[in-house]
Amino acid sequence: MDGLAAYGALTGRRVVWLVGLSVLLGLVVLVSLALGSSVAGLRDVLRTGLDGVIFWELRLPRVLMGLLVGSGLAVGGAVTQAVLRNPLASPFTLGVASGAGFGAALGIVLVSATAKWAVAGGAFTFALVTVLFILGVARMKSATPETLVLAGVAIMFLFSACTSLVQFLGTEQQLQAIVFWSFGNLSRAGWGDILISAGMILPALPVLLFRAWDLNLLLAGDEMAASLGVRVERLRLAALLLAALMTAGAICFTGVIGFIGLVGPHLARLLVGGDHRFLLPASALCGALLVLISDVLGRTLFAPHMVPIGIVTAFLGVPFFFALLMRRRREFW
Repeated sequence: MDGLAAYGALTGRRVVWLVGLSVLLGLVVLVSLALGSSVAGLRDVLRTGLDGVIFWELRLPRVLMGLLVGSGLAVGGAVTQAVLRNPLASPFTLGVASGAGFGAALGIVLVSATAKWAVAGGAFTFALVTVLFILGVARMKSATPETLVLAGVAIMFLFSACTSLVQFLGTEQQLQAIVFWSFGNLSRAGWGDILISAGMILPALPVLLFRAWDLNLLLAGDEMAASLGVRVERLRLAALLLAALMTAGAICFTGVIGFIGLVGPHLARLLVGGDHRFLLPASALCGALLVLISDVLGRTLFAPHMVPIGIVTAFLGVPFFFALLMRRRREFW
C-alpha cells in the first residue's frame, strides 16, 4: 500500500504541475494579446473598427501560431530524445531546420521573397527530404541511434553549405530576405498558415500520447522493449517521422526558431519526470510558454523595435544548453 500511495502522490504532483502550467500559459496568452504597438486592448475584441482588425488579423494569429510552434517543437524534441536515447537530441539535430532553411532560401531566390507559398513550400519540401533521408539511413542494417545522429549532423552541414551557396549567388535583396527568414518571426502568420500548421502538428499529439508506454519502454533499451512486445524499429521510424513533420509544420511559415525542441522537454522533465504520459503534454505546455514569453520579450525589450523570436530563444537557450552539458543530472533522464 505504501508503494501505491507513493505512486498516487507522485501522479497527483504531476497533475498539479500540468494544471499549473496550463494556468500560467493562459495568463501569458492574455498578456501577449494585450501587448502590441497599438493601444488596442482585450476589450477591443468586440469592436468592428481598426482596433478589432488589429486584434483579429495581427495579434490573435500571432499568439495561435506561437502556441502551435512551441508545442510542436517541444513535443518533437521529447520524442526524438526518447527514440534516440540521447538527452541532447532534437529534430534540429537531425538536420530538419537546415533542410527547411535551404528550401526557403531556394524559394526566395527562384520565385520571390513575397511569395509565401514558395518560401513555405520550399521549407516544408526540403524538411521532408531530410526526414526521408534520415529514415532511409534508419532502415539500413545495424542503424543505431548514434548512426542517426551522425547522419543528421552530416546532412545539417550539407544543407548549411547549400544555403550559403544560394546566398552567395543571390542579390542583395534576396540575401536580406533569407537572413530575415532564418531569424524566425511570428508576425507573418496568417489564418491559412495556422490551419496548415495545425493540420500537421495537432493530429500527431494524440498518436504519440497513445504510444507513451512504448516510448517509456524504449528508454530501457531496444532489447528490453522488444522483449516486452514493442516493435522497436517500427516505433522509432514512426516517431521520428511524426516529430520531423511537426517540426516542419512549425517552422515552414515562421522561420527557424531554435532551442525550443531541446529546452522545452528538459524543463518538462525537471517538473514531471520522464514518464511520457505526463512528459509529452508538459513539453507542449513548456514549449508554448517559451515561445510566447520570448515573443513578448522581443516585442517589449527594445520597443518600438521588435527583435525576431529566433534571436530571443537563442539567447535564452544557449545558457540552458551549457548548463545541461555541465550538469547532466541523470535522475531527470
